Amino acid sequence: MMKAALCQFQIEFEEKEKNLQRAKHMIASAAAEHAQIIFFPEMSFTGFSMNVSSIGELGGETISIMQEYARKYQIAVGFGWVKQNGEKGENHYTVLDAAGTILADYIKIHPFSYSGEDDYFIPGSQTAVFSFAGQRVGLFICYDLRFPEIFRAVAADVDVIVVAANWPEKRIAHWNKLLEARALENQCWVLGINCVGNQENLHHNGSSRTVNPEGETVECLLEREGIIFCEIQDEAAHFRNSFPALHDCRTELYKELM
Repeated sequence: MMKAALCQFQIEFEEKEKNLQRAKHMIASAAAEHAQIIFFPEMSFTGFSMNVSSIGELGGETISIMQEYARKYQIAVGFGWVKQNGEKGENHYTVLDAAGTILADYIKIHPFSYSGEDDYFIPGSQTAVFSFAGQRVGLFICYDLRFPEIFRAVAADVDVIVVAANWPEKRIAHWNKLLEARALENQCWVLGINCVGNQENLHHNGSSRTVNPEGETVECLLEREGIIFCEIQDEAAHFRNSFPALHDCRTELYKELM
C-alpha cells in the first residue's frame, strides 16, 4: 500500500524562503500521519512565475533543501522548481525518496502558451515514471492535463498519475473534469495537487483531488490550505482485470491517423 499526502499549498508569490519554511511544517505534519510520500503543487515555492532570471536555479538549491527535509522526517517528497537553461528555464517536478535520492525528474512537456510560458520555458520531451511502495507512478504538470495523448503513452506502465498544478479558479471546472477523465480512460488513480490563494491577478481555489481508476473523485479540498491523504492499493490492477479496455487500444493505427 502507498499512503500519499497531497499538500494544497498557499504559495506566496516569489517568496521562496518563506514558502520553504512553511513547507517544512507541512512535511512534518504528513510524516506524523504516517504518509510515505507528499506531493506539492507546480513551482511549489515560487508560484507560477515567468521571472526565470530571479527564480531559476543552476545548482539545484531547492533539491538540496528538500533532501534535508526528506531525510529529517523520513518521507518521500515531490515538488516543483525552475532550472535555468541559458536565457530560458525548465519547469521541473522532482521526486525524492526518504533518503534524499532522486526517484524521478520531469520537465513539463507543454508550456502554457496562452499565458506566454513558452516564451520563457523550454518544453520537456520525455515522460517520467518511477516505482514507489509497490506502485508505478507517472508525473505530469498542469497544462499537460489537456493533452490525453501523453497520459495514454504511459498508461500501461503506471498505476498512479500525479498532476501538479497552479490552476486558476476561473478554469477550475476544466481541471475537475479532466482529472476524472484521465483517470477513467487510463484506468488508474489520478492525484491532482493544486494551490490556493492569490498570485498576481489570479485566484486559486484548490480543488486538489484524488480520483480512483473508475473516474470517481474520492476526496477533494476547496479554498483552503491543507493536506489530503490517500491510501492506494491494487485498485488499478483489479479494475483493469475486470474491465480490460486498455487491451483493445490500437496504438499503431492511432499513430497513422495522426
